[in-house]
Amino acid sequence: MSLHTRKGLWVAAALSALFFLPGCWTVGPDYVPQTVSVSPQWNSTLGRGLTTAGTDGDNVAKWWTTLGDPDLCALMGRAVSGNLDLRKAWSRVREARAQRGVREAGAFPTLEATGSVGRSGSGEKSGGGRENDLYSAGFDARWELDVFGGVRRLVEAAEADLAASRENLNDLLVSLTAEVALNYVEARTFQARLWVAQANLAIQQQTFELIQWRHQAGLSDELALQQARYNLESTRSHIPNLRTGLEQAKNRLAVLTGQPPGAVHAVLARERPVPVTPPTVAVGVPAETVRRRPDIRRAERELAAQTARIGVAVADLYPKFRLTGSIGLESIRSDDLFQAASRVWRIGPSISWNIFDAGAIRRNIEVQSVRQEQYLIAYELTVLSALEEVENTLTAYVEEHLRRERLSDAVNAARRAVELSQDRYKAGLVGFSNVLDAQRSLLSFQDQLAQSDGTATSNLVRLYKALGGGWTPLAITPAAASKQ
Repeated sequence: MSLHTRKGLWVAAALSALFFLPGCWTVGPDYVPQTVSVSPQWNSTLGRGLTTAGTDGDNVAKWWTTLGDPDLCALMGRAVSGNLDLRKAWSRVREARAQRGVREAGAFPTLEATGSVGRSGSGEKSGGGRENDLYSAGFDARWELDVFGGVRRLVEAAEADLAASRENLNDLLVSLTAEVALNYVEARTFQARLWVAQANLAIQQQTFELIQWRHQAGLSDELALQQARYNLESTRSHIPNLRTGLEQAKNRLAVLTGQPPGAVHAVLARERPVPVTPPTVAVGVPAETVRRRPDIRRAERELAAQTARIGVAVADLYPKFRLTGSIGLESIRSDDLFQAASRVWRIGPSISWNIFDAGAIRRNIEVQSVRQEQYLIAYELTVLSALEEVENTLTAYVEEHLRRERLSDAVNAARRAVELSQDRYKAGLVGFSNVLDAQRSLLSFQDQLAQSDGTATSNLVRLYKALGGGWTPLAITPAAASKQ
């Protein structure tokens, strides 16, 4: 190798090292973590066991265990391991992780192996009528030097996208556990309402048979008989709708657990009461909710990713520096290809700079900046919507407990009214319409109370969901991951 050649190599290496200094610029704005000012306390009046005490991480993460229902806990385990939406979200996390790897690879050189065999010829007028073979083999290397941080910003955006996809998975866990609990409570509520309807049906059947006997004995007119009949049939007509609702809730639970309809019927075959809410529920303060909710964290990571994309766009304003090189073998004879005299090489830096593009690069910077504003607004809206959801659920939880107490008093009064009306009707002191009214009122109040029991527990589920509970210690199980 000549002195001139070695000198050229040293110059090329020195220029490349200069371009790839650790102190290279990273253009574009740096992301600043967002802080949102929230009230130190909830606006809603707390009561019925709600406290602002700090929430326990494990209790909030597995809040359904506070309901003390083993069937619900079993269904939760099946849902976390088998839900199809959850598996899809996990595949998106894996996709984002792979995409981050693609972006990181852009910071490293690429090496390509090449080889070719060709034959060329020329006419007598242009090349003397010669034909030649050409054999070649070698390696080509390329390296774009990230002088202005465009690649680093791409990696930064990909890292934030990966974090956002993880928070999306966590958010789906929050929604999934809440949906499982809500459908389970709905199924138990339908079972309770069916029991109420069937118990009243049995009482009304006895009443109808009594009136029928009295009518046959001439002690009662046909009007009382027909009134007893339509009261009985009216109650009986409610039962098919309740059975339909129960079947739909069971089937929905099966799908949520990743199983075909009918798969959880055995679990719910044994009737259980609607799970009762615990005596005390720690809800913490607004700041805890903002930190815990995965949808807020997802919105924050999406904002960070978009901020990094502004830097990617800004980097296009600056020149691109590349280091290219190749080393190989070339020969017109295959026997001589691997001889020292067949060696060829080339190395050197290059530069390219977009001088004129009619403002496309600057317009793209503006596009990315406006998108950042949109992500910032979306983040702030997510925080406000989360706080609104908690406030509304706190109110609903407290007020439904008050409603349930009043309905319980109404049921006791209606039950006593039925007893009194029946005794007075048998004694001939009141007409049969009084008995019908009392029985209809009792059925209505008992049905409302059963629904209120379900609503009270459902409101607790919605409260835990609003607080961001249901995901912290959970992870996709190996069984679910193996299905990806």
